[in-house]
Amino acid sequence: MILGIECTAHTFGVGIVNKGKILANVRDMYVTEFGGIVPTESAKHHKNVAEKLYQEAIKTASIKEKEILAIALSNAPGLAPCLFAGLDFAKEKAKKLKVKIIPVNHCIAHLEIGRSVGSSDPVLLYASGANTQIIAYAAGKYRVFGETLDIGVGNFIDKFARHLGLGFPGGPQIEQLARNGKYIELPYTIKGMDVSFSGLQTKLQQLHKQGKNVEDLAFSLQETAFSMLVEAAERAMAHTGKNELVLGGGVACNSRLQEMCRIMCNERNAKFFCPEKPLLVDNAAMTAFTGEIMHNAGISFPPEKIEIKPRERTDDVKVIWR
Repeated sequence: MILGIECTAHTFGVGIVNKGKILANVRDMYVTEFGGIVPTESAKHHKNVAEKLYQEAIKTASIKEKEILAIALSNAPGLAPCLFAGLDFAKEKAKKLKVKIIPVNHCIAHLEIGRSVGSSDPVLLYASGANTQIIAYAAGKYRVFGETLDIGVGNFIDKFARHLGLGFPGGPQIEQLARNGKYIELPYTIKGMDVSFSGLQTKLQQLHKQGKNVEDLAFSLQETAFSMLVEAAERAMAHTGKNELVLGGGVACNSRLQEMCRIMCNERNAKFFCPEKPLLVDNAAMTAFTGEIMHNAGISFPPEKIEIKPRERTDDVKVIWR
């Protein structure tokens, strides 16, 4: 019985997994009416909701605290104040329960949760706020075959949403606007398997100031940015010879991005896997799920040995559980 804690950015979550089965996955998200994430405020949010979510997860899973074997913590990468809030809570519970902590890389958890829907050796298109990466396992690590050269696709979308005067998160609102839009040509920047969104960002803001239809801009944003991501993912699949694609991260909830990935995989005769929304957004079930795999491989540490690693890259982690 592994308990997971998610605390990397705007979401605090608690999940419980037993033998690959998700028993609980509760979460609470820091939101704003205007602007983006304020890390210190998000950390305060995490501290305020932590105990309530912990108790809710225990109740949802119908277990007793003494059944918890270890605590999996998303200690990297992320916003330092938020990570510290999660670390403090994890250490408190680990000492109380006399269990060890499993340090889980948040990006890798987005890939590993693909196993829960049948994937075994995929390329991961990881599209979230701060992170945009094309990841696959090779030679002992999860290698980053492509990534954003500037900002994450989610942050890019949220930034344009803020420009329009929308709150955080902006992705769902942009998706709604895009449903009635028409295509406007925008900068398309892809270099090998790396992508860039800054030029696209600037052009969108310029066009908005020139009075272009907001729905057309939202539609064109999605069509352009997502095409770049799917092209990079397809190149990674060709390069690695893998025939599975897993979609992960909060932006993966976008129905148009899912559709484009599905079309690409069908054309390649490849398998496409996309977990349900509660496992795409930041969540603690994927942390617990990955933590259980790592724990079974002998990876866990006393609470005092665990530190946060805000800038840890996906390919910094030695993957000894595969």
